[in-house]
Amino acid sequence: MVSYTQNELLSITDFTKQISKVLTDVKERSLEKVGILKNNRLEAVVISTQEYEKLKKLEKFLEYLEHKEIFEVVEQRKKEPKDSYISLEDMAEKFDINLDNL
Repeated sequence: MVSYTQNELLSITDFTKQISKVLTDVKERSLEKVGILKNNRLEAVVISTQEYEKLKKLEKFLEYLEHKEIFEVVEQRKKEPKDSYISLEDMAEKFDINLDNL
């Protein structure tokens, strides 16, 4: 969980009163982020567009790594002899699953 300093948390009322200053502080990086509280619960976080773009690039990169890993597993399994496969029926029996109920 992300932690916030006292000056990084604002009620939604205070945020709307100070929106211009908050956006400037975030843009100029005097504040990394600002958490917006509604009824004392964190509802949203304001970050710079630069930080947001970095996070989106990181997200895409992690998705790529996940897909690459899945691809490599599939390719490895293609090389395994068919007689090493486990049938659906055997797998269902192993986990005590009744296929008629599916």
